[in-house]
Amino acid sequence: MKLGIDVGRVIISPDTGDGADTSFIGGSLQDAMSTPPYAGMFDVVPRLVEHFEGRAWIVSKCGPAVQHKTLRWFEHHRFFERTGIHKDHVRFCLKRPEKAIHCRELGITHFIDDRVDVLQAMRDVVPHLYLFGPQRTPVPGGMRHVETWDEVAKAILLGNSADHE
Repeated sequence: MKLGIDVGRVIISPDTGDGADTSFIGGSLQDAMSTPPYAGMFDVVPRLVEHFEGRAWIVSKCGPAVQHKTLRWFEHHRFFERTGIHKDHVRFCLKRPEKAIHCRELGITHFIDDRVDVLQAMRDVVPHLYLFGPQRTPVPGGMRHVETWDEVAKAILLGNSADHE
């Protein structure tokens, strides 16, 4: 078992009312550093890392500037120390469908992302897909909707109900 986790709107909280990542992506480095972690993330991710025996990876789509901000955000918030994810377990790509390529290479079995299109591209690669956060459209079959980190913990750590709804 291996876990993959997206960054934007999953690890790092959206800081606007509409769910956009505007201050983190389009703002200054200081704006990015002050963007908070998603509520409950630092409570649940360390438990997931332990559950997966350290086989947890960050897989994120972003360009070089946001990659730099992301790594600085991880450093600023002591992300690796606080979660137990290894610093070398971070993969970036430039296009969303490329996340599936990383998952195939890594053997990811469980993936948490906030975007339906990303998870749809992983359908034949990752058996357990978790659609994170509030969603504006119905959740497609083959994905389990987990709106909060507490719901992630219940779904993965406690195994409540089916992996896919």
